[in-house]
Amino acid sequence: MEALRPCLVEVVRETGASAGLLYLVSLDGRVLRLAATSGVPPKIAALWERLRVAASGPVADAVRERRLVWLASQAELTRRYPKAALVLPYDVALAAAPLVAGPMVRGALVLLWPGSRPPRLGAQERRAVGAARDRMSALLERAAEDGQPVLPGRAPRHVAPARGPTAGPAEAQAAADFANRLPEGCCALDPEGRITFVNAAAAELLGRRVADLAGVLLWEALPWLDDPAFEDRYRAAVLSHRPTSFTALCPPDLRLDLRLCPDGSGVSLRITPVGIAATADTVDRPGSEHQGTGGLYDLMHLAATLTEAASVRDVVELAADHIMPAFDAQGFVLSLAEGGRLRVVGHRGYRPEVIEFLDLPPFKDATAPTVRALTTGAPLFFASPREMARLNPAIPRLTGRGSWAFLPLIASGRPVGCCVVSYQRPHTFAPGERAVLTSLAGLIAQAVDRARLYDAKHQLAHSLQTGLLPATLPTVPGLRVAARYLPGARDMDIGGDFYDVIRCGGAGVAAAIGDVQGHNVNAAALMGQVRTAVHATAGAPPAEVLARTNRLLTDLDSGLFTSCVYAHLDLAGRTVRLATAGHPPPLLRRPDGRTEILDLPPGLLLGIDPGAEYEATEIPLPPGAVLALYTDGLIEAPGVDLGDATAVLAGHLAREDPRDLDAMADALLQRSPSCGDDVALLLLHPPPPP
Repeated sequence: MEALRPCLVEVVRETGASAGLLYLVSLDGRVLRLAATSGVPPKIAALWERLRVAASGPVADAVRERRLVWLASQAELTRRYPKAALVLPYDVALAAAPLVAGPMVRGALVLLWPGSRPPRLGAQERRAVGAARDRMSALLERAAEDGQPVLPGRAPRHVAPARGPTAGPAEAQAAADFANRLPEGCCALDPEGRITFVNAAAAELLGRRVADLAGVLLWEALPWLDDPAFEDRYRAAVLSHRPTSFTALCPPDLRLDLRLCPDGSGVSLRITPVGIAATADTVDRPGSEHQGTGGLYDLMHLAATLTEAASVRDVVELAADHIMPAFDAQGFVLSLAEGGRLRVVGHRGYRPEVIEFLDLPPFKDATAPTVRALTTGAPLFFASPREMARLNPAIPRLTGRGSWAFLPLIASGRPVGCCVVSYQRPHTFAPGERAVLTSLAGLIAQAVDRARLYDAKHQLAHSLQTGLLPATLPTVPGLRVAARYLPGARDMDIGGDFYDVIRCGGAGVAAAIGDVQGHNVNAAALMGQVRTAVHATAGAPPAEVLARTNRLLTDLDSGLFTSCVYAHLDLAGRTVRLATAGHPPPLLRRPDGRTEILDLPPGLLLGIDPGAEYEATEIPLPPGAVLALYTDGLIEAPGVDLGDATAVLAGHLAREDPRDLDAMADALLQRSPSCGDDVALLLLHPPPPP
């Protein structure tokens, strides 16, 4: 490790980079850990301390693909790596080179430059990066060959960059005298964030002695600066080499304006009370950019939240819920590309007539900012109605808004749609805010892409389920029927529960309900086969119907098992014959309201043993009675005994009025414990004579 650090310092100096990071691969090869930094303190680089090799990001890609990754700007970073841009929302360029030692990649060299640099690596810069990569790789390979591979330590080490000419004693004293004569506070920090000089005015404002501050890390000397917002401002200054400012509360009640002026040797910090800074200084405060800093942490939470979004509607709701408060926005619109147009799929803060105007612009409409953003792949920011009017004067007139951000949604290089964030008043989009919004668009694009796939699967599942269950039940004189099916809250909302009612001629009616093991397309397909088999043999004795269906399922050898209850109703004889294959027991509500759980002879689940036999039971079915067949999703709940749950369902059935059979079915579903499984319910009611 000691030999690697001078290489890091040298390549930072030769390339003019603002910071250099050295990553080493962990022993298991799964993680890149930050081992050394130059130009940026390890505390400030803590957000990037640990990177997964399998993750999407410039450093991980350089390691996996064994190539140099070059990103010329923050915009390019946000387009290609939106998740990485969330934790690096600064105006920087980046190069990541793998450190290959023999057959293995042992680490990565990362260099960061201010975003104002030329968009391409110059020949001298490429040579310097290549030479440093080769030297570091050779050192790592030699260490591995000696049986002492270099592994990352517990914490990264900072390597001080080479310093320029040192001032003489007289010159240093003159500089100190000059700083002490100033009425404002002055403080100098080295690249590690350590205080190397502080004048008397700064010490007085901070309520500390000069001797107590010199040589101490800034955030250790002043604990009230040890917060993510200040770290973000400091990180932005160090990496971009651009001045930035920040307002902080010095306990107990003094608000200070901190002005950070960085270069490669460290940071000069100017400290003034806020009131004085406001009149004596014209420097732009963070303002909306600082708001974007707070928004950064909200958006990092959104990044995690969006992974849970299943449908496009979920994405719209989650994105709007997070973005509008994080950026104090008043409007949000999400449009998706469909058939050469942009269709609005969700919005907040707009009247219907506005959405109607904004909806479905064709891709050839050059005046639609959503189309222009998507087709060019570049975000558009309009800070005032006047700016927007140059492109489309109808938008500010109709919407009444004062500023807009149009963010293209690009997923895997494909145009997905456009996200619009709008404000009631004119709003200047600071560079940091633009970077975070652009990063957000990348996250939304990926979430929408996943959600559209889910929605397509959901629609397929719904169509398949609808096609396999009976579209309508037959009308049988002397029998009223109510049926319900609810998909479980999991996977693609598809399962193996089924029901059927079949006319058997004369006064005979067959009814069946069952549950195929599993919640996937295979279960649904087998459910269709079971229902077909029951339908084909209906009219035979119940025990025989189950036996034939069982032999079919064992011949199919699907590996899935099915429970089923089959009932044959003789409406003329007022009886019902039932047989079960491992299914929850039916309930019989008698005309006087007394309800019993039918104890049927047990039968083996269908699809296990081709020789299984089943036994039927005949019971009276008087007019006014209700026979309830159901699947276990109606009664199952974690920690509840099935026998007790069945008794509870019987009690609910007893209390309902069978004169409105549909209301009875709905009430039973509403009282279900809803454990997330599919639910099928079939109520059969021969009404009493008028």
